[in-house]
Amino acid sequence: MNNKLLFSVEDKPPLGLGLLLAAQHLLAALGGIIAVPLVIGNVLHLPTEDTIVLVNAALLISGVVTMIQCIGVGPIGIRLPSVMGTSFTFVAAALAIGFSQDGVAGILGASLVGSLVMIIGSFFMPSIRKLFPPVVTGTVVTMIGLSLIPVAVDWFAGGQRGEPQYATPENLTMALFVLALVVILVQWGKGIFSAAAIVIGMLVGYCAALALGWVSFEGVKQAQVFALPQPLHFGLAFPISGIIGMSIAYLVTIVESSGNFLALGNATKTEITGDHLRRGVLCDGVGSALAAIMSTTPFSSFSQNIGVISLTGVASRYVVAMTGGLLVLAGLFPVFGALIVSIPLPVLGGAGLMMFAMIIAAGIQMLDKVERTKRNGLIIAISIGCGLAVTTRPEILDKLPSFFKEIFGSGITVGSLLALILNLVLPQEEKEEE
Repeated sequence: MNNKLLFSVEDKPPLGLGLLLAAQHLLAALGGIIAVPLVIGNVLHLPTEDTIVLVNAALLISGVVTMIQCIGVGPIGIRLPSVMGTSFTFVAAALAIGFSQDGVAGILGASLVGSLVMIIGSFFMPSIRKLFPPVVTGTVVTMIGLSLIPVAVDWFAGGQRGEPQYATPENLTMALFVLALVVILVQWGKGIFSAAAIVIGMLVGYCAALALGWVSFEGVKQAQVFALPQPLHFGLAFPISGIIGMSIAYLVTIVESSGNFLALGNATKTEITGDHLRRGVLCDGVGSALAAIMSTTPFSSFSQNIGVISLTGVASRYVVAMTGGLLVLAGLFPVFGALIVSIPLPVLGGAGLMMFAMIIAAGIQMLDKVERTKRNGLIIAISIGCGLAVTTRPEILDKLPSFFKEIFGSGITVGSLLALILNLVLPQEEKEEE
């Protein structure tokens, strides 16, 4: 990991370099941002034009909320380099509402009301910050990285398990090529070659994939050149059960976002205070309310972009604000987003595996500074063990009521909650015998 930042939080790189560095964050986040609306659109069998509305709004509002999070507007925004996007935490609740008579209008109405949980909860973040001593913070950061590894592995292998092209020698070779190139650039590159290692590695990989005939431009041909946002396109409905489900998902997101912001503080060498968390979580809540009005699903901070910062040493909030601007363009010009989506998964996986592993390394470094006691060992072991159980074998929750699946479906949530609870419950020891 870069022990010395190339660009600190307040640094402003030249415009050309800043845009190149911003493109790295865009490449890391774009797939995740469009994945949630695509899943909801496909599972609910929405007409293509309605799914496009969800996707375009997700990109546009992600960009707007990312800029607010980075630059700040009054009391809103953590003022650190945090990319915001649609969150998978809300998918289970959204689909349950979507299959009811309220449909997408019910999803958006419940999201709008549920966002009050996050907005109100943000004002209690200074008190919540006290619940995150180093043993909890290090455990949460490590769990964030570990939970992202299966995503990177699937990208690396070129799809989902069971698909014919999964883990073919060609896919693995391409991913390893990109991974090796990124490592070489980070370790031995100077200046722009080190700072922009991810985007350069992926660009070279994309050119190689293009030469091999791997890139399909079908999506680019079908994409609209320009699209205006469509507020309240689906209308709003307010099902009580849906509001309860969404509110629970927002509570879970507060825990996840807190962990992400603490990891971000470690990556940017910034001490995260309760005030930082209050402003960041408030931006999450306000952004999710705006998303509902603009016809897309709720937001949270993106943990994968913390890996970009850890790997490249570029912690400038102004760079990530530029990423927000690029996301706005992607929302207004869908053909731009379609071009990014044409990047083959192994190319993304080569860089992604490295980025997510860097988050694990950051968590381990944090835990290395924690006092080695039996109590701390139990907190770390149980939290990470149970978090990994859900991450690697999600089917362990299949026979439980949907309520439990909704709360404990994320390994990050399970690990974070257990670390928080165990830290409160296990008694402090005066002195541990060697």
